[in-house]
Amino acid sequence: MTAPRTRLRILAALALVTMLAGCNDRRDPGFQGWVEADMIFVSPDEFGRVTRLDVREGDEVKVGDPLYSLDDDMQHADLNQNNATLANAKQTYDRAASLRETGAGTQATLDAAVSGLRVAEAHVVTSQTRLARRKGFAPVAGAVQQIYFREGETVPAERPVLSIMPPGNMKLRFFVPETELPKLAIGDEVRVTCDNCAADLTAKIYFIATSAEYTPPVIYSLDERDKLVYLIQARPARPDSLRVGQPISVYLNPKTLADKTPVAEQR
Repeated sequence: MTAPRTRLRILAALALVTMLAGCNDRRDPGFQGWVEADMIFVSPDEFGRVTRLDVREGDEVKVGDPLYSLDDDMQHADLNQNNATLANAKQTYDRAASLRETGAGTQATLDAAVSGLRVAEAHVVTSQTRLARRKGFAPVAGAVQQIYFREGETVPAERPVLSIMPPGNMKLRFFVPETELPKLAIGDEVRVTCDNCAADLTAKIYFIATSAEYTPPVIYSLDERDKLVYLIQARPARPDSLRVGQPISVYLNPKTLADKTPVAEQR
C-alpha cells in the first residue's frame, strides 16, 4: 500500500506544479494597437511639371533643404512682362513729377502716376514670389516618407509632391475597454512592445477619447456594455525605434508585476 500512496502523492505534486506553471505563464496580453504619424505634405501653389527631385524616399531633411523644382517658363514670362510694365510706370511717374515741379502738370496727374507705379511694383513682387515658389523646400525636419510625383510628371495645384514625417508627429493608437478607462490619465507612461523591438520602449498618453467606439452607438444592453472601447493616443519616447503601420502591444504600467509586488509578498 505504501508504493501506490507514494505514487499518488508524486502525481498530485506534479499536477500542482503543472497548474502553478500554467498560472505563471498567463501573461497580460496588453492592448493591441498600431503606429501612425501625422505627415507634412509639401505642395506647389500652381500646377507644373516636376523638372528635378532633390531627395529620395527615406532621406533625412532639415528645415530649408531643397526638395524639388517645377518648370518656371510661364513664371519667368510673367515676371518679364511685369518688369516692362514697371519700367513704363517709372517713366510716367518721372514725367509727371517733372511737369508738376515746373507747374505744367497737375497734382491729379502726379497722383495717378504714383498709384500706377505702386501697382506695377506690387505685380513685380507677386511675379517674383510665384517664380521663387517653383522650388520646394523642407518646411520641417524629418524623413521623406513618400514621393507622389516623379520627374517629368505634372502636379496639379495644391497636390503634394511628397510627404515628410517629423519624428515628433509619430503616435501610437490603441483601444481600451470602458472598465480600464479610470486607470488612465493624460501624461501617464505606458510600456510598448512589438516584434524585434527594444525591450524598454515607452510612450506618454496625450489623448483619451471622450466617446466610446461601439456599434450600434446608442442602444446596448448591460452585458454588451463591456464591449465599449475608447481610443487612446500616446507619443513614443523613441520614435526612431518604430515604423508607421507597425502593430504594437501597449501595457498600462511600464513596470512588471514582479517590480510592483511588495517585498513581504515576494518572500
